[in-house]
Amino acid sequence: MNFFHAIIIAIVEGLTEFLPISSTGHMIIVSSLLGISKDEFTKLFEVVIQLGAILAVVVLYWRKFLVFDKNRISFYVKLIVAVIPALIAGYLFSDKIDQLLESPLTVGITLLLGGIVLLFVDNWFQQPTIDTDEKVGIFAALRIGFFQCLALVPGVSRSAASIIGGMQQKLTRSEAAEFSFFLAVPTMAAATGYKLLKGKELLMAHPENLKLLLVGNIVAFVVAMGAIKFFIGALKKYGFKMWGYYRIIVGAIIIGAILMGYSLEL
Repeated sequence: MNFFHAIIIAIVEGLTEFLPISSTGHMIIVSSLLGISKDEFTKLFEVVIQLGAILAVVVLYWRKFLVFDKNRISFYVKLIVAVIPALIAGYLFSDKIDQLLESPLTVGITLLLGGIVLLFVDNWFQQPTIDTDEKVGIFAALRIGFFQCLALVPGVSRSAASIIGGMQQKLTRSEAAEFSFFLAVPTMAAATGYKLLKGKELLMAHPENLKLLLVGNIVAFVVAMGAIKFFIGALKKYGFKMWGYYRIIVGAIIIGAILMGYSLEL
């Protein structure tokens, strides 16, 4: 991986982290198209640059995270409860997840199936009752956390899984999206910390890779700032169907390419 690769992958991460189209899936495919070897650093890079994207959430919603009062304590507790299922599942299935990160076919299939779900999800939850995060209960937050676990499979989309989980718990579409953004902060911070801990020897052996991580995080942060604002506006206006069609098209192209003999595996 070189600096050009790092910037392109970071742009993809920033654009897709909060859209219901799977940032990990897109990074896997783009890495394959760029011919980036799927070595240990590439896997680490694709996780750690998500830190830059989630920092965009903290900056855009800084009052939620940095203004301390009794309401914020409840907010933090709900995020901690919601992130527990993904932390446990991620730890237990870490090796299997790493194997799936090398599979464009898995990405193609999950993009396609997830796209079909998004075509209908707007019609499934039409009577929301929760329009602020203060109204989200502890057990509702936990259930959303279980939905988020589906995103451990590349191509599912953490954003899509947690937003659908939120809507299933009676959150409005926009509130479910924002709660998904908030939940990304502890989830991806934990994933980043765990990945850095596992890869510290790799980084110490090749300190030049730290520059790639720094550039990647900065680019992902800047791009994600714009992507979040765009997504909220588009979601309120168009719902999920546009993302469903996109996922189906991209998933079908990936599967078709593989079936035709084009190798996306590295």
